Amino acid sequence: MGGRTDAAQDHEQAVAIFDLLDNNRFTPVEHGGGPYRLHLELVDRRLVLTATTETGAPVLCHHLSLTAFRRLLKDYRLVCESFANGTARLPPDRLEAIDMGRRAIHNEASALLIDRLKSKVEIDQDTARRLFTLIHLLVSQTLPAGVD
Repeated sequence: MGGRTDAAQDHEQAVAIFDLLDNNRFTPVEHGGGPYRLHLELVDRRLVLTATTETGAPVLCHHLSLTAFRRLLKDYRLVCESFANGTARLPPDRLEAIDMGRRAIHNEASALLIDRLKSKVEIDQDTARRLFTLIHLLVSQTLPAGVD
């Protein structure tokens, strides 16, 4: 994946999971329990979100088309690669501009995720941002580059 290493992706994933475990708002509609365990996987290019209680009781299984996210996933991948490739050679102000672009894409994707899940799950922006990070990593590890 360009300048991004598996170690960098593993770190990004670990940070997103840590942040989600530390602080999140994830409430399946019409389910007042929790905490929940969330499993994300790609099946036939669709994201499958499965939520269970801590004891394993099923709460939610939702298939989400990634078609609406295709451009955002591609743009996010490209801007992350630009940042990773530029860290050694670009001046700090240029890196900051790239990072601002990354954050803007991240915010747009998290808003879309909130909207697409609103009938099934209530999530806040921070939770949506972290979930988008995990979705991006899942897609980038599962599908060849350029196929998003």
